[in-house]
Amino acid sequence: MDTGIGRNLSVRDGVRIEIFTIVWMVMEGAVSIGAGLVAGSVLLSAFGLDSLIELASGAILLWRLLVEARGGSRHGVERAEHAAVWVVGIALALLSIYVFLTALNGLFRQQGPESSPVGIGVTLAAIIVMPCLTITKRRIAARIQSDALKGDAASSLTCAYMAGTVLFGLLINTFLHWWWAEHVAALVFLFWLVRETREVMEEAITHGPEDRARQ
Repeated sequence: MDTGIGRNLSVRDGVRIEIFTIVWMVMEGAVSIGAGLVAGSVLLSAFGLDSLIELASGAILLWRLLVEARGGSRHGVERAEHAAVWVVGIALALLSIYVFLTALNGLFRQQGPESSPVGIGVTLAAIIVMPCLTITKRRIAARIQSDALKGDAASSLTCAYMAGTVLFGLLINTFLHWWWAEHVAALVFLFWLVRETREVMEEAITHGPEDRARQ
C-alpha cells in the first residue's frame, strides 16, 4: 500500500486511467450502438449499451478518485457511489432481460442481422485495449487498496470477454451467413452479463455506506 506522496501519485494515476476509460467507453458505446442499429444486430447494440453502463460506473469512480486527490472527504462520495451501484445493477438486469428475449425472438422468427465491418473493428479493438486497462487498474488498486478500482478492473476484463463473444458472432455471420449464430452468441454473452449483474447487486446489498464506515 502506498502512503503519503506515493499514494497521491497512485491516486492521480487512477484518475488518468479512469479518464481514458470514460473517453474509450463513450466512443465504444456510440460506435457499437450505431453499427448495431444499422446492421440490425441485437448483440452489437447490447455490447454498446453495456459500454454506456460501464461509462456511468467509471464516472462515479473518477469522482471518488478526484475527491481523494484533492484532499476532500470521501463520506458523501461513498454514499453517492452506493446509490450508483444500485442504478448500474438494475440497468444491467434490464439489459440481460432485453438480450435474452430478443435472442429468443430472433431464433423463433429465424431472422439474422446484416454483416458489420465496423462492429468487427470496434470489438477487435476492445479485445486489445481492455486487458491492458485491467492490468493497469489492478496494479493501481493494489497500491491504494481500492476495492472500487479493483471491481472496475474486473469490469474491464468482463468487457474483453464480451467483446470476444460479440466478435465471434459477427465473424460467423459475415463469413458463413449462419442467421442463428448471432442469437446463439447473444445467449452466450448472457453468461458474462448475468454474472456481472449478480456481482454488482451483491455489492449493492452487502456493502452500503454504513458497512464501509464500520470497516
